[in-house]
Amino acid sequence: MTSELDAWILERLYEVIESRRGADPKTSYSAKLLSDGTPTIARKVSEEATEVLMAAMSEGKARVVAESADLLYHLLVLWAAEGIKPNEVWAELAKREGTSGIDEKRRR
Repeated sequence: MTSELDAWILERLYEVIESRRGADPKTSYSAKLLSDGTPTIARKVSEEATEVLMAAMSEGKARVVAESADLLYHLLVLWAAEGIKPNEVWAELAKREGTSGIDEKRRR
């Protein structure tokens, strides 16, 4: 079971990212990424995903945890850039709940 902190941390982080929209890119990394646009953010998501994979293959649990946090942050920035709210993703996951991953992939 997750604690309230666990359950809401992504929502709160998303709100912080959104609050940085239009801020000075020199003082906010989130503002810089948002001002750079989707292609730059997407490349960062890809880079962070690769770092998670590399950590999983050879660097151990602590590095996987750290790199996963980086990946989730950059994914949230991507959502913000694309106008996607976390509840849209949560709703999509809820729709898939109880469905075999194999069945779900066949439907796409």
